[in-house]
Amino acid sequence: MTAFDLSGRLAVVTGARRGIGRAMARALAEAGADVIGVSASLEKSGSDVEKDVRAAGRGFEAIRTDFADPDAVRALGADLAGRERPVDILVNNAGTIRRAPAAEHPDTDWDTVIQVNLNAQFTLTRAVGAAMVARSHGKIIFTASLLSFQGGITVPGYTAAKHGIAGLTKALANEWAPHGVNVNAIAPGYIATDNTQALQDDQDRSRAILDRIPAGRWGRPEDLAGTTVFLASDAAAYVHGTILPVDGGWLGR
Repeated sequence: MTAFDLSGRLAVVTGARRGIGRAMARALAEAGADVIGVSASLEKSGSDVEKDVRAAGRGFEAIRTDFADPDAVRALGADLAGRERPVDILVNNAGTIRRAPAAEHPDTDWDTVIQVNLNAQFTLTRAVGAAMVARSHGKIIFTASLLSFQGGITVPGYTAAKHGIAGLTKALANEWAPHGVNVNAIAPGYIATDNTQALQDDQDRSRAILDRIPAGRWGRPEDLAGTTVFLASDAAAYVHGTILPVDGGWLGR
């Protein structure tokens, strides 16, 4: 057994159906954790993420929850916090994005993005985190963003939410670190997923992005795997309140 071994632990991964969330769930399973995958459209059985987890020899449970529905998120939190088998690792990865110039940005888009990317994250983490604090053990990982540090273009709601996630990570770490609960965040760079498809398809924007990334390529979801396992493991026991970029060097440019 190593400090990175997650055998016997239970991980909840939101936004687990595809992209970064699926890669995170797979990495945690390969490190030994059983996984509860949560997504608004996750298949009850037979999903790709379930196949990944079971191929690693770990248990999997699917929960469908719409993070745009505050009542559904509260119910999910109560369910997970009240289970006989406690949640050891919570990965808050669910998210959405809406693109429109700020002067034309609809209230509905703003409200949806803030609810899914920030409000729901706090609601779920409050419930699961309280149970972790009571047990004096737990790992919480948020998916932040480069836009936790920068402003972005035509995504004011997303930027505000991801700045909020960075602050929430630090605030919860301040309160919960003394109780044995690690709260940290990963800030992915430009990763080739559905959320960035519009940027990948825009030749000028894609070229400008690539020109700034020292690594010279778009990131892949599996580039987040090692960081996820690290922050979920005992190897990160003294890491609290950190927003860790995995960005191909973007922020260092």
